[in-house]
Amino acid sequence: MANEHRRARRPGDDGLPPAPEAPADGLRPAPRAGADATWRGWRAAAEQALYGPDGFYTRPGGPGPAGHFRTSVHASPLYAGAVAALLCRVDAALGRPGELALVDVGAGRGELLGGVLAALPEDVAARTRPYAVERAARPEGLDPRIAWLADLPAPGSLTGLLFANEWLDNVPVDVVETDADGVPRRVEVRADGTERLGAPVDGPDAQWLARWWPRAAPDAADPGLRAEIGRPRDAAWARAVGALRTGLAVAVDYAHDRADRPPFGTLTGFRAGREVRPVPDGSCDVTAHVALDACAGPAAERLTQRAALHALGVTGRRPPLSLATTDPAGYLRALGAAGAAAELTDPAGLGGFGWLLEPVGGAACAGLLAADDAG
Repeated sequence: MANEHRRARRPGDDGLPPAPEAPADGLRPAPRAGADATWRGWRAAAEQALYGPDGFYTRPGGPGPAGHFRTSVHASPLYAGAVAALLCRVDAALGRPGELALVDVGAGRGELLGGVLAALPEDVAARTRPYAVERAARPEGLDPRIAWLADLPAPGSLTGLLFANEWLDNVPVDVVETDADGVPRRVEVRADGTERLGAPVDGPDAQWLARWWPRAAPDAADPGLRAEIGRPRDAAWARAVGALRTGLAVAVDYAHDRADRPPFGTLTGFRAGREVRPVPDGSCDVTAHVALDACAGPAAERLTQRAALHALGVTGRRPPLSLATTDPAGYLRALGAAGAAAELTDPAGLGGFGWLLEPVGGAACAGLLAADDAG
């Protein structure tokens, strides 16, 4: 299934199965004696669960994201081809620089970079310097051209395209819930997933809620509402954009807007292709939708994935039936590609993801994707 979570759910009323104690597939470690019973906010708990020494993403020998959920990168090589086409547009807009950076933030096992390098024209590939930013160890057998980084490149150090596919949703955030009096309080959680309400939200986090998630802001009238405070994601995205001296930064994620925030939040978990309860013990992905409108800078452009991929030539149109007579094998290949393109652009699925585009260093890379497809 795609890594997409679109339903607004009240905690405890979502119908998700409980985390199994010891599944036969071995993907979830057996419970450890004396498991950590410390109460933490969700941001600190998810940071440890995802990126700690035995974290979901950093555990040595783990299968990587592809072993647990299916993103656009894993759905079809057409996605890497579209990113390659975008990189070529950035290259042309920048006057074909001698060195062209391609930065993949949250690179998983490097699948996207490998696909893009294979899809690039030879002259562009020769000038492209690919960087994978990923906190897990470098996978064996990775293309030696790819530089593997544990953190973002230095500010203002690169010229080219920075691409972050389903990265921001895994930047941990705190969760709040309004109490019986409508006061938003921080949700604290233990490693086994047990929650309780903590202190009221105040300071910059309260200001962020008031601006970007007003339904759950201080003075909210309704009890039981939940929200995810996106300030860490805003800062993470600004730092990623800052790695470019000039070029284009793109974030792709499942997202929501200020006018339509889900009333009960979007925090959830994934394991082995199934949506599960979010338990911060390292056994599953812990993820939440992204407030991309809050992340966006003043020059940002926003599109749906459907519109972005259509602008890059991924349309899902079926081949003409006449091709089946003149070139049966070609017809079958084209039909398969159309099916893959349809999945990537389905407005009810991957096509509904948000694309946030930030030109850097001037307007050269503005408007590279024509927004002529509203769907």
